[in-house]
Amino acid sequence: MASLRVKRVDWLIGVTVLGSMLLVWLVLVGLDAMLQFVRQLGFIGRNGYTLSNAVFYVVVTLPRRMYEMFGFAALIGGLLGLGGLASTGELTALRAAGMSRLRIAVSAVGIVAVLVVGVVIMGETIGPWGDRQAQALELRLRSGGNMGLTNSGLWARDGDRIINAKRTAGDRTHVQLVDVRVFTLTPDGQQLSRFDQASTAEQVGKQWVLDNVRTSTIDDAGVHSQTSPKEQWDSRLDPEVLQQSLVLPQYLAMRDLQHIIDYKKKNGENTKPYEIPLWGRVMYPINVLVLALCAMPFAFGALRSGGLGKRIFMGMILAIAWYFVQKAVVSFGTVYGIPPLLANVLPAMLLVLLGWYYFRKHA
Repeated sequence: MASLRVKRVDWLIGVTVLGSMLLVWLVLVGLDAMLQFVRQLGFIGRNGYTLSNAVFYVVVTLPRRMYEMFGFAALIGGLLGLGGLASTGELTALRAAGMSRLRIAVSAVGIVAVLVVGVVIMGETIGPWGDRQAQALELRLRSGGNMGLTNSGLWARDGDRIINAKRTAGDRTHVQLVDVRVFTLTPDGQQLSRFDQASTAEQVGKQWVLDNVRTSTIDDAGVHSQTSPKEQWDSRLDPEVLQQSLVLPQYLAMRDLQHIIDYKKKNGENTKPYEIPLWGRVMYPINVLVLALCAMPFAFGALRSGGLGKRIFMGMILAIAWYFVQKAVVSFGTVYGIPPLLANVLPAMLLVLLGWYYFRKHA
């Protein structure tokens, strides 16, 4: 237990890595935000879209960009931090003093472990909120102000009808409206003449279809209601515009993903598209820490043979390769029915085994 006690040398390594990591994080997020800002500038002037709207879009999506870039910042910052200590001979002195490579790597990753807690909290709270605000802004832009997103769901104007859907689901090729309410107004727009409530609405071919519909018509004689399992819906809603109301599953918080999964299970629908990003979020802090820890050997290599820049570059290439391998394994698991949890755990387990082998060999 004494070897796990935080010492002054741990603070030295941690502070060095922290400085490099924050700098890299700032550069990565800044570049990504700048590219998005340039993209948003192209929309200025369309449907009243202004420069302030473009700035707002970029600002509210910053937490999500910070969440996405943190893993790369931890990896590159850790390598640069230890590389700086190696270039000044301090790593050599630490090794000569009896400090193992594993202990040095743990000291470097310790600061990452502290920060990843705050990053996960941000990714589960501010991040999804910001993405919803950005989606609402983009939806208003694409619909010309006829659609909007609020806390009560999607709202749209379709002629003399006002439509509310508590939630939108689907992907970039198919949109489904969930818990739909259609308010039909009289020609003068002063009174309600009809009210339709349906469990879902989706486009089949060029026609919208409502499921489990309850229709209430209002006239001088009173309110008349009837139900129908399915009903065609003559709507001019544009599915391509509605796609802008969709927040990608990987941008949703874990609680929202779990809520959607529970809903789809009750209705016998496929839950895989939401289970995969859910377990990806669960595994996020573990993947960040494992990747950062297992990349540290590329910094230690400079102690003996030089070529620090080359080794750090190789470490970055390894991280990028691991990122694509992880995506490939998850996709492979989706196609061949591997449980999403196992598909997300396998790449991390492989890295842990490689790291264990290295640190045991160079104890």
